[in-house]
Amino acid sequence: MSIKPSITLAAVAAIAALLSSCAIPSGGSGLAAYHAYDLPTKLPTNPNNVRVKVSLSKQRAYVMEGSTMLLAMPVSVGTPSTPTPTGSFSIFGKEAKHRAATHGYAYSGSSVTQTFLAKKPAGWSFKGTPMPYWCEFKPNYGFHTGWLKNQPCTHGCIRMHENLSPKFFRLVKAGTPVSIAYSQPEDATSGNIPLPPDAGPLPDYAGSMYVGEGYFSQHKTPTYN
Repeated sequence: MSIKPSITLAAVAAIAALLSSCAIPSGGSGLAAYHAYDLPTKLPTNPNNVRVKVSLSKQRAYVMEGSTMLLAMPVSVGTPSTPTPTGSFSIFGKEAKHRAATHGYAYSGSSVTQTFLAKKPAGWSFKGTPMPYWCEFKPNYGFHTGWLKNQPCTHGCIRMHENLSPKFFRLVKAGTPVSIAYSQPEDATSGNIPLPPDAGPLPDYAGSMYVGEGYFSQHKTPTYN
């Protein structure tokens, strides 16, 4: 997620209005398709039997109850230089309105800029990058809402689409096993799913979305089969 530095609040409001109506001068249909993207999801019969499998090569996450697929979804994973850890883990922390501690947005008066906490301008306020529906599986690594791109693009976390992250959040709990590997057997049977538009070329949300509370509710109301 990135915004141009020193965005005035007036500009932020104008951009937000355009985004809310999907009336973007370029890429509007792509953003509208991104907003509309969703995938069928089942609720488990026994939450204790739920497990998560992540395929790094396919950029897919599979939420399963036994042999039943509850949710198969695309994700974005870490780059080669900042990889997503592999191995067996379990969810140990959940926070619907989580924020990063070290990077985010500095703001002062009518200006907003994306930065690191250690580099924020003197006298400016700071809020960490919002990471909605955070599900931590290793210290400082978690599943969370974020823009999905066609290529690995994160610092090791696993990004989920804004409409699927609240569903994932409901399906898992503290103790849910997580297996992360280069590939998973489910790639062959469930990996070929519809994908959202690549978020890379799409316009970012306004700075006010991230400094305020807007990004935490930027999703459709979840529905389940």
